[in-house]
Amino acid sequence: MLTWTKKGLVFETARHSVGDWMRHSALTPTPCRIDDDLIRVYAGFRDNDGVSRIGYVDVRADDPATIVRVSAEPVLDIGRDGCFDDHGLILGDIVDTPDGLHVFYVGFQRVAKAKFLAFTGVAVSTDGGECFRRTQETPILDRGRGRSTIAAVHSVIYENGRWRLWYAVGDDWEIIDGHPFPRYHIRYVETDDLQSIPHEDHVCLLPQGSEYRIGRPRVYRFGDGYVMYFTRGNVTGEYFPGVAYSDDGIRWERRDDTLGLTLSSSGWDSRVICYPALIRQRDKLLMFYNGNDMGRDGFGVAEASAAHLVGDMHAYR
Repeated sequence: MLTWTKKGLVFETARHSVGDWMRHSALTPTPCRIDDDLIRVYAGFRDNDGVSRIGYVDVRADDPATIVRVSAEPVLDIGRDGCFDDHGLILGDIVDTPDGLHVFYVGFQRVAKAKFLAFTGVAVSTDGGECFRRTQETPILDRGRGRSTIAAVHSVIYENGRWRLWYAVGDDWEIIDGHPFPRYHIRYVETDDLQSIPHEDHVCLLPQGSEYRIGRPRVYRFGDGYVMYFTRGNVTGEYFPGVAYSDDGIRWERRDDTLGLTLSSSGWDSRVICYPALIRQRDKLLMFYNGNDMGRDGFGVAEASAAHLVGDMHAYR
């Protein structure tokens, strides 16, 4: 089983913020490699009104707890008034293709009779990720049957000219202590054209037991198998990652016992751990993740042996 060693809170918004657009939180931290020396972590940073915009934090690849640079401005701002992303953005995934660096993001919109709506957009960078431009002002994954309120892509693999998408879908709300919380689960679809995503898809994971939401799927291919990290929430308030394994990326088996990460006894990740995202650094895996209050303090990092994850996958199979 993987054993993660925590390296602490890396980006602390109270200390490292660079403007009014970055007053608190660093939601869904998503790493990508700049070169052998740098890892760039994109995240959604919130202003005083709680509206998030996408920026980045560059860290040293060999010492990911060391910050090298913080983006002075958002690399992708909120959408035009009335559009699906006019009330904030968070990261879904970042994919490098021959046509540029694609960011898949989740746009939020406030409406009168629901807490929010959340659908998926795409923007592309041709300058190495310093600035992204939307491909369109409407979602590439919008409302459909079973996803009237949420269709949020969080993991994308581009291979052999096809896009493989794992996403959370939501259709209703769980009322807890008189407050609505979104219900959602994880599905999968693939396409060779992002402008024409099929409506027919596959259920990957559903909530179990007291869970009412399971989402933020992060899928990685190791050898000829797949591992997914996700975040699950239950009606008693627990919000914590889980793990699943698959031979084909469609049919999954949960093995939450192999996570190998626990809450800290105190501090920024003592009540919640959520939204883990991995990147390989030589023989190690780095996990960037959020803590209490879904990342209000910023994001942290942990590391583990990549060989142990491969061992877990072989044990599953």
